[in-house]
Amino acid sequence: GNDSLQKVLERGKYLAYHVANCMDCHSKRDFTKYAAPMIPGTDGEGGMEFNNKMFNVIPGSIYGKNITPDPETGIGTWTDDEILRAMTQGISKNGDTLFPLMPYISFNRMAKSDLLSIIAFIKTLKPIKNKVPDRKLMVPMSMIYPANALQPSIDSNRIPPETDKVNYGRYLVTIADCSTCHTPFDKGNPDFSRAMAGGNTFNLPDYAVTSANITPDSATGIGTWTEERFMNKFLPYRKEEAYNFKPGKENTIMPLTYYAGMKDEDLKAIYAFLRTLKPIHNQVEKYPKK
Repeated sequence: GNDSLQKVLERGKYLAYHVANCMDCHSKRDFTKYAAPMIPGTDGEGGMEFNNKMFNVIPGSIYGKNITPDPETGIGTWTDDEILRAMTQGISKNGDTLFPLMPYISFNRMAKSDLLSIIAFIKTLKPIKNKVPDRKLMVPMSMIYPANALQPSIDSNRIPPETDKVNYGRYLVTIADCSTCHTPFDKGNPDFSRAMAGGNTFNLPDYAVTSANITPDSATGIGTWTEERFMNKFLPYRKEEAYNFKPGKENTIMPLTYYAGMKDEDLKAIYAFLRTLKPIHNQVEKYPKK
């Protein structure tokens, strides 16, 4: 009935804005404000550019697609199955392979119920007419498409019980795609032997910032952090005054304003899982000297 649809849409909205964070890359962000919050009213309209200068593993320029239900410039004509295939296999409606900044490798591990909740929710977004430019890549996508990282079927994916804090946290870290920014790259590929050890530098027009080591190494990671300290990294951003200022060069692209909307229990589960990672000694300079 209506109640169950309401629950599906609420779950989808929660995941799209605060965990899987579709809205982070598929809306517009104000990079002059702290943590680059979403520009109100741009929900899902796409058009944000990600290029080689910003993150050197991107071979060219790619753009967040318009995921609103606009039939001409968005995904209004896509079926649920086509959206599901893009989210979990990285294949667009027209058969193109998507660049893996779209975290289909992570979403390929998401429970089907969560995927379908997100799809149901994004179909309720306000349609926005916004034509997004085509990507410009310096290498053919066939060389980049990570076929070997994808399971052909998502049917066996499960949401672990919340009581199993570590595995539930692992699930959240996977679908939140923490790894793309926090796992260091080596020769263009993520080095999973140093998972979450940080060190990727992002260059924005006004600032550069390097991702943190979030392994439990006590000297260079978050090994000494209590759960409370970890929570306090996120909770302040539930209030606008925490980010509604212009920080200049001491800024971050970590989507704190999005992740701050995560439930306390979900953040605690993420903390519990991160404690179980292999501690890696990797001293990261947050603001690289130019």
